[in-house]
Amino acid sequence: MILNKIKKKFYQHRCESVAKSHGNNFKVNGESYVTPNTILGNNVNFNGMKIQGKGNVSIGDNFHSGIECMIITSIHNYDNGNAIPYDNTVISKDVIIEDNVWLGNRVTILPGVRIGEGAIIQAGSVVVKDVEKYAIAGGHPAEVFKYRDIDHYEKLKKEKRFH
Repeated sequence: MILNKIKKKFYQHRCESVAKSHGNNFKVNGESYVTPNTILGNNVNFNGMKIQGKGNVSIGDNFHSGIECMIITSIHNYDNGNAIPYDNTVISKDVIIEDNVWLGNRVTILPGVRIGEGAIIQAGSVVVKDVEKYAIAGGHPAEVFKYRDIDHYEKLKKEKRFH
């Protein structure tokens, strides 16, 4: 129990020290890594997040991740490079996650993706393209299969009822 508390404090400190910025009420509850190009909003909760690559990552307010989630912002040049399977060129693209997004366990987000406000990504999904606001998406690759009740969502948002 004491070891878990020490680990949480270590992960929290490491993320706060490395991130470009973080808002109020930032919590790290599991092994997590960020990059110096990471901007975190208020009430961001990591339960196991690994951010890697040279691209920028912007995560809005009231974000929650499940365990073992990953955001990747850089890929290898496999198409136009001078070696196979890829060369030493790194292609970086930004990832933007808007407010009130929830990622289930083991979600992977690939470079260049934008996840809209209020979206939910189902556990085990690989997000390869943008997800609209209020959408619920899942699978490999993640596809939208449902939308939140927007009226209810907006009511809770107006009342500032955030977890």
